[in-house]
Amino acid sequence: MVLRSFDGVEPDVHESAHVDETAVVIGDVTLEADASVWPNAVLRGDRGRIRLGEGANVQDGAVCHEGADIASGATVGHNAIVHAATVGERALVVEDTDVPARTLVAGVPAEAKSTYEESPWADAGEEYERLSTLHAETSERCD
Repeated sequence: MVLRSFDGVEPDVHESAHVDETAVVIGDVTLEADASVWPNAVLRGDRGRIRLGEGANVQDGAVCHEGADIASGATVGHNAIVHAATVGERALVVEDTDVPARTLVAGVPAEAKSTYEESPWADAGEEYERLSTLHAETSERCD
């Protein structure tokens, strides 16, 4: 596993949590008891806290970013992407799903109900330039 600090903040991994050796966990990330992170998953807590609740799991190739809150017993399926979203207790985000930032997804079957009109990420290129410099200056392996 790759555990990296970011801007002085290290991941907080409970002793009973499982993180695969190919997973990457960066910055402000909390893994509660019995949580699991599977091969090639990325939890990138550099733009907001990420929490993986008790017994929750992030499966192979999935990405959690920007303040993702994954409640107890929830599953983020293979190759799913969760940005700035809350996944409820024992909920399932199926494989190859992208839950965009600032989007309300609800219903059966689930569908996007609303989005914010103006994106605060309009200048994402400039922000990622700043972020890459900050990573280079402050990110260190924790393992």
